[in-house]
Amino acid sequence: MSNYKLLTCLLLPIMFACNPKEEQQTKEDEATEHHEDHGANEYMHQSSFDALKERFEGAARDEYQEPEKVMDWLDIQSGSTMMDIGAGTGYFSFRLAEAGAKVIAADVDSLFQNYIKHKRDSLNIDSESLELRLLPYDSPMLNPSEADMVLIVNTWHHIENRPDYGSKIKEGLKEDGELVIIDFFKEELPVGPPPNHKLTMDEVIQELKAAGFSNITTNDTLLRYQYCIRAKR
Repeated sequence: MSNYKLLTCLLLPIMFACNPKEEQQTKEDEATEHHEDHGANEYMHQSSFDALKERFEGAARDEYQEPEKVMDWLDIQSGSTMMDIGAGTGYFSFRLAEAGAKVIAADVDSLFQNYIKHKRDSLNIDSESLELRLLPYDSPMLNPSEADMVLIVNTWHHIENRPDYGSKIKEGLKEDGELVIIDFFKEELPVGPPPNHKLTMDEVIQELKAAGFSNITTNDTLLRYQYCIRAKR
């Protein structure tokens, strides 16, 4: 199977059972191995890695994503543990680390993980501050009560069996932790996938309730093309 066919929007190794950096580095090296494609998004598979990298990191994304506004809204607490699911090129992972969080950049795609790893090393960011975790398609691979926040940007619609996946995230959140989902409005937009690949905000809310979340708040005015959902454990 070609590298390009693996491209979808989630990343990182199933790792970090022990603290020694040698073991962590070994597990991160293993993240360059490829995972079987479970058909998460045929639309993304039409693009090369370089094209996806530009889509995720380019100025056009900055314009609609407004990352500074999102970071202010997230209100990251220094020292908190964050998992960025669907981290891709680390667009938000690096910003979260810069804000003082301990970040787990998570994705199903080893090419993106390798990209983050090289960028992290070039910036001299410690692997304990920005950890990599290569995921299977059906689990966030969170330890119980591991994360203060799980952030999923433009990725929730890629996940199959979302209520079950959401329940696994809930188990991995600390007592006051929360899941944050930012995704595209289900309509024709100049960015993002076609409408038939997207979910409405109400659909996501119902999926989160099915996953066991009850304290759910929304914001559909923060960003032009995306809605924002916060679901507390």
